[in-house]
Amino acid sequence: MTSPADFRDRANWSGGYHELAMEVGSRDDARVQAVLSALRSAADVRGCFGRTDREPEEQGPVPCTVGSLAEFGHLHGRARLPTGHLVVCGCVAIRGGDDGSDRLDFYVPVGALERAGIAYWDGRPFFGSDVLDDWLAAIGAETFKRAPFSLGVVGFEVSGRTGASTPAGRLPRTRDIGYLLPQGDVLRYGAAHT
Repeated sequence: MTSPADFRDRANWSGGYHELAMEVGSRDDARVQAVLSALRSAADVRGCFGRTDREPEEQGPVPCTVGSLAEFGHLHGRARLPTGHLVVCGCVAIRGGDDGSDRLDFYVPVGALERAGIAYWDGRPFFGSDVLDDWLAAIGAETFKRAPFSLGVVGFEVSGRTGASTPAGRLPRTRDIGYLLPQGDVLRYGAAHT
């Protein structure tokens, strides 16, 4: 029987990613590390591994650090969805993007979501899941309390779709992605809608 938490099952890693992408700020290892540590705690990620071609029980864990991200490209683990299903998940850093900012993305592959029975298309003009969006937004809010970031976005393959300067401090009126927008010490969430 296949499980959405199996690393070696390539179908679990297929179909794209539902993400929480956070703009951390200008290139700074310490800030990326702070957000990474807060994120993994907020998402209650189980394990930290550099490979997906072996199950966690077949490989040694790696440190959850910026150095491990640089070495392996992605860090992988398992997270429990709000539905109770345990699924594969990952994290990747995009260092010094187009605008010079570092980003940190936490993601769950659509293949694992499908195996977990998450309804992912409900006829809206954009691809997504309210259950996942709200869960990722809550993870972003908890992360922000411990390690602030400039902007968070939530949805299907949202990384790099917008930067902190794009919303100009305001939530867009119509949104096909969710926004986590800092306003002082408070993080405001605007869910995707049209």
